[in-house]
Amino acid sequence: MEESNEMGLENTTEKMDLNGRPLRILVTDDSKLLRKKLRVELETFGCEVLEAENGKEAVMKTLQDRPDGVFLDIVMPEVGGIEALRVIKEVSPELPVIMLSSAGTPQKLMETLKLGALDFIQKPYTSVQIRKAIESMRKKAASNE
Repeated sequence: MEESNEMGLENTTEKMDLNGRPLRILVTDDSKLLRKKLRVELETFGCEVLEAENGKEAVMKTLQDRPDGVFLDIVMPEVGGIEALRVIKEVSPELPVIMLSSAGTPQKLMETLKLGALDFIQKPYTSVQIRKAIESMRKKAASNE
């Protein structure tokens, strides 16, 4: 039976696994503070969290560590999120990627969705948005296995 926490959200840790193992999520953002905040949020849902600070690192970690899903900021130094999304989708077309941005425009949103992003979340995000994104990633990753 699922329990409710103080915010009224269901405790979904049990649901966030993938065939009995934690869902591995790569969080990519140039803000160390945002990566830490999102890590804590994802760990409350039972996820194993990997981190990258730019798009180049995200592509490398995607190839090396094979995460089940990726959160990818759009605006980052060195290699931005849209460029990283292009490369990630070339090497792992089925990998679920959720785009994050504080500078979201309808054009960027449409571009990321056309490139294969699963969804787009505007910062600042809510716990409910992250929970829904993780559930979407889990379902997509499970269907890919």
